[in-house]
Amino acid sequence: MRHGLNRREFSAASAAAIGLAGGQVLGANERVGLAFLGLGNRGCQLLRAFLAQPDCQVVALCDVYEPYLSGDFDHIDPGFKRLGGRIPRMPEVPKGVARFHDFRHVLERPDVDAVVIATPDHWHAIQMISACKAGKDVYVEKPLSVTVVEGRAMVKAARAHDRIVQVGTQRRSSRLYAQLAEAIRGGAVGKITVARAGFASNMAPAGIGHAEPSAPPPGLDWEMWLGPRPDRPFQATILPYLFRWHQLYSSQIANWGVHYFDAIRWMTGELAPRSVSTHGGRFAVDDDRTIPDTSETIFEHDSKMLTLFSVYEANGQPILPRGAEIELRGTLGTAYAGVAYSADNHYEIVPERGGAFQDPKPRRKPETVKSPDGDLDRRAARDFLDSVKKRSQPRADIEEGHRSTTYAHLANLALATRKRLDWDAQAERFTNCPEANDLLHYEYRKPWSLT
Repeated sequence: MRHGLNRREFSAASAAAIGLAGGQVLGANERVGLAFLGLGNRGCQLLRAFLAQPDCQVVALCDVYEPYLSGDFDHIDPGFKRLGGRIPRMPEVPKGVARFHDFRHVLERPDVDAVVIATPDHWHAIQMISACKAGKDVYVEKPLSVTVVEGRAMVKAARAHDRIVQVGTQRRSSRLYAQLAEAIRGGAVGKITVARAGFASNMAPAGIGHAEPSAPPPGLDWEMWLGPRPDRPFQATILPYLFRWHQLYSSQIANWGVHYFDAIRWMTGELAPRSVSTHGGRFAVDDDRTIPDTSETIFEHDSKMLTLFSVYEANGQPILPRGAEIELRGTLGTAYAGVAYSADNHYEIVPERGGAFQDPKPRRKPETVKSPDGDLDRRAARDFLDSVKKRSQPRADIEEGHRSTTYAHLANLALATRKRLDWDAQAERFTNCPEANDLLHYEYRKPWSLT
């Protein structure tokens, strides 16, 4: 597959057949050489999704933990296996697939056309930018970045190197959400004043538990796992998977919220909020986390709409009715979108009635639409491969992923500063809090950098 083609080289007849590297033009059924960075829980899920595509050729795997890299489940540390289903069993891959501990060696290979990045969040920016510079297309998991500055640098790299970059916000590949977006933008619920989403899981009282610093398990390159973040000893309540409860590496607002922020932005056409405030803390869970177990965030938009996002990890009752994951409250009706990965995937529009001093008649007809999407990971993988071959913008483009991830960063910064923050979406700076602007990025540990 040939790298660096520009749009003038395409014709309508040949666009679907163009590839990226190796000096050849690929037909629609020819294979795209993929490398996978990160083979933990999410990495193996994506590996399965791509292996289900007939034009995917897995040519390289990379991980800093040897049992993950080799796919040897029996040699995974027993302490890791305490997390049960979060510990992956690698699907069968073709014989002869190259395996690496250092992602930089992967990017040197000419048979790698694109990379799939499912490493921890604090690695995404460095690896994605490096891949773009190496002439590779990229599928990168959400949350896209751990800082706003990283996210913008990632967008710039994708554009500067003319790369296809898709973010793992899989709802962008949902037929149901596409139908709902069309309906909402067509005025199905009237003027939307409130959008809401959240995540609830009762982790009280022990949460992720407590652990003392210790030696890393055999086969783990802990230094490489830390990457640009500060040096520190290994701790069993950070790895595996539990890094999502540590502010240095991730957050639950980012882990869950980015999916919902992205869906809400898609439905409503919002770019970014004008202001944000977050309240919360560690109220009931006693563990090693460095993020809240309970929080509420309010975003306000120039369009005169609020977006509300809740994280409840000390109570697991559903936040929204009707099995919904997002709610859109309009003057004509309220839309509820069902759980995207459920077999009962649907959306419902409940008519509004006039309240005080208004006509009490229903303002529209009720509506329920069912559209099972199947495996959204597979649909997203299919979309990415099609975009790579056609050199077309993916459904979950890097700019959209950055804007949706920024919501999570703003929420976390509002909590960190305990202030209502006003946001300039064009400059990507706060206008009322220099302290918050100082937190838009951090100094990487050497030798890592964004450049």
